[in-house]
Order: sequence, then structure tokens, then C-alpha cells
Amino acid sequence: MELSVLNIEGKDSGKKIKLHKEVFSIEPNDQAIYLDVKQYLANQRQGTHKAKEKSEVSGSTRKLHRQKGTGGSRKGSIKNPLFRGGARVFGPRVRDYSLKLNKKVKELARKSALSYKAQDKNIIVIEDFSFESPKTKKFLDILKNLNVEGKKNLVILSKPDKNVYLSSRNLEKSKVTTPSQLNTYEIMNSGNLLFSESSIKEIEKLFL
Repeated sequence: MELSVLNIEGKDSGKKIKLHKEVFSIEPNDQAIYLDVKQYLANQRQGTHKAKEKSEVSGSTRKLHRQKGTGGSRKGSIKNPLFRGGARVFGPRVRDYSLKLNKKVKELARKSALSYKAQDKNIIVIEDFSFESPKTKKFLDILKNLNVEGKKNLVILSKPDKNVYLSSRNLEKSKVTTPSQLNTYEIMNSGNLLFSESSIKEIEKLFL
């Protein structure tokens, strides 16, 4: 697949770039995408939730009334989960939600996600750019010129650029990342992928 390289004004620069078929044109594997997204979301969970169970609740262990003859149910103590202020039955405990996934499956998932975006024509390649200082307005102007303002955008630069990152940080629907930090969830969760020209080569180095 061959795409035109646009400048930051949204106009054709006259350059073309070829997307490698083994990265951007493979047969997508939905199961790999599902597993990678599941792992990413699971690893975001802290797992610090905790509810007190019967042995942990403070309260008297005195039997409230005799076992038989009252016409009511049997009650062992005030800490019974059926009472207000009592314990919780099978409450959440502190646990680790993280999952492990093979590197090859993760790689297949990212290639599959990129291939879906290429099929849907949601990949835009722009010339490399940088800002002298953080300026959100400049970043917004680039999005306007590319007709992607107000949409979910993932901007992929070949290397970290602090000024570009700070310029986009306040925009809820835009995120800046690099090829090494690219993950399946962010690819699938974005509407458009805006690749800088040099980042395409970095991604192909990463996967080939």
C-alpha cells in the first residue's frame, strides 16, 4: 500500500511512502487482538479493593437468642452478613489482575490492528515536525488542517518529543506516542493514526 505524505498544512508534499505488507496488510487475527486488549485492560487494574468478611468485622460474638423456640431464624452473632453493619459474604479481596501474553501474540495483535486501520483508510502520514515550545494551538491547527479535529487521534512520532507531547496533553481525544510504546488497545481505540514520516520506518524495524 502506498500513501501520500502530507505536510502540517494538510497539503500533499509530493512524496510517497510505501507501507510494508507484512505489517500493514496481513490477515487480521481477531483472537490475538482480543487477548492483547484484555491483557492491557487487566494490567491497568490496581486490585486493591477489599471488603471485611465475618472474621474481620468488630462486634460481639454473643448469641442473640436461644437456638429454638422463638419462631425466628437462628442467629449466631451480630456480625451476621444479614444484619446492618455486619460482614459481607464473599467480598472482594486484594488480588493481582495482571495477565501474561506471549510476545509473538502481542506482535500479531499490533500488526492486525494496524492492518485494520489501513483497510479502513484511517492512516495518515505527515512530514516530521517539532515545536520550539509547547503550544496547544499549534497542535490543534495541524489537526484542523488534516480534517481530524474533534476525532480520536493517535499521533506516532519516531522518537519522544517533549514539546509536542505537552502541546497535546490537554486534548482529551488526542494522544502522542512512539513506535516502541504503541499498543493494540490504543490503536483500536483511536479513529485515526497520524504517523510521522520517519516513524513508519521505526515501526517496520520493530516488526520485521
